[in-house]
Amino acid sequence: MGEFAQQVINGLSLGSIYALIALGYTMVYGIIQLINFAHGDVYMVGAYVGYFSMTTLRLGFFESLLIAMVICMVLGVVIERVAYKPLRNSTRIAVLITAIGVSLLLEYTMMFFVGAAVRSYPPLPDYLTGSFQVGGVTVGNQQVLIIGVSLLLMAILQLIVRRTRVGRAMRAVSQDADAARLMGINVDNTISFTFALGSALAGAAGVLVGVYYNSINPLMGILPGLKAFVAAVFGGIGLIPGALIGGFFIGGVETFVSAAGQSLYKDAVVFGILIAILIIKPTGLLGRNVKEKV
Repeated sequence: MGEFAQQVINGLSLGSIYALIALGYTMVYGIIQLINFAHGDVYMVGAYVGYFSMTTLRLGFFESLLIAMVICMVLGVVIERVAYKPLRNSTRIAVLITAIGVSLLLEYTMMFFVGAAVRSYPPLPDYLTGSFQVGGVTVGNQQVLIIGVSLLLMAILQLIVRRTRVGRAMRAVSQDADAARLMGINVDNTISFTFALGSALAGAAGVLVGVYYNSINPLMGILPGLKAFVAAVFGGIGLIPGALIGGFFIGGVETFVSAAGQSLYKDAVVFGILIAILIIKPTGLLGRNVKEKV
């Protein structure tokens, strides 16, 4: 029982990171039905911004986290305005190819400036590196930090979406962009804000991963980005609660597969879940079938 509880804590730590990334996928898809495959690389940029803030600028963890979120927020808006906005009325395949191109551009631009070598995050203060026992389960201060920061950011996101004017605009655009435009909502600005919000969460996830695994590299966004996409699809892409459920589920599955001594197959299990959910319930766990008039 103690081993099970230990793996639950580990799964929550990893799952909260996947959930933060998955939220960006699901919000963008909910607004403009776009799978932003460059989102995982925005997460990678956030990890590097946090690294340089802590090593070069000598800032603390929380200051570096905030800077990474701001930089990624700006990056998300630039990507949307430069790469996606001109293609808003184009075919979906054109936008998808563009998203893949943006992803590769971010990866190899970062590699050009910082090199391909793996970098290690600087050590955190002592009060963030210890651990304590709860009922025989070892809980690391880093795990508490990661879960706590993730839950706080998720709560802030829900507050923005449910209680603010721009949140209402996001929900209106996701329902019917044309009707929202007729009601005086600036659809372009709403879409840009959605990209900014999702990118900020991805940047925070990048810093948390750097702290948790203590290593970053320019290609680190590929697999976590795809797994976060699986999490979004599992929960119901376009639905914020679905992204949260999917993120924690995928993190838990990956953790328990590794704990069973099958860490080589954890990625295969995750993508096997994607195939299964697309066959059994393509709309995801919380998604509903919607009829479209043609």
